[in-house]
Amino acid sequence: MTRPLPIAVLVSGEGTTLDGLAEQVIGGHLPARIVLVVSDRAHAPAIERARRRGLPTLVLPSRGEAPERWSHRLSEELDAKGVELVVLAGFLTILPATWVDRWQGRAINLHPSLLPRHGGPGLYGERVHRAVLAAGDRDTGATVHLVTRDVDRGPTIAQERIPVLPGDTAASLRERLHPLEVALLAATVRRFSEGALPLPYPERGAAGAPERRDRPSPRG
Repeated sequence: MTRPLPIAVLVSGEGTTLDGLAEQVIGGHLPARIVLVVSDRAHAPAIERARRRGLPTLVLPSRGEAPERWSHRLSEELDAKGVELVVLAGFLTILPATWVDRWQGRAINLHPSLLPRHGGPGLYGERVHRAVLAAGDRDTGATVHLVTRDVDRGPTIAQERIPVLPGDTAASLRERLHPLEVALLAATVRRFSEGALPLPYPERGAAGAPERRDRPSPRG
């Protein structure tokens, strides 16, 4: 029997991805335990969603805090909960290098594009979808990747691809992609839980090719 993997979810915004992940866990479809939800914003809707579900929460604002102190406090809290995998789901604080090094190979991020396209500092949420449309991309998607010092540049672990349809807007892309983001993230956590992916995950590709699931474009 697969041991439930203790995970922490880091959030900053609405928390819809957290909600979707929690549904998978509560429904018994994902062998994981959300042992801590951390927000860098006191009034983020995500933290309220977590509290309504009875999940342990921590508000840890990064603004105005020395990065070293903030990094140490976050690691202390994660260690106290026995966290083995950290999941960034709409987390906007750029994690300090000391934290990234401490959790190397044990932190993953979900990004709403086909990285390496449309990633990096300042590209999140609908900004990403607007960038996809402005570039005239035929496809977009979601990527789960390893957290490294370079924002959105860590090794890709899994991707999901969908076509950009005629008439798509940033809002329609976000709505259509969101269920696939949740499914991709849950599938990746499952692979870690079941041992199909190693923890810590190697930073330089030793774990093999990333999982990709493509949905062909109707444009031919």
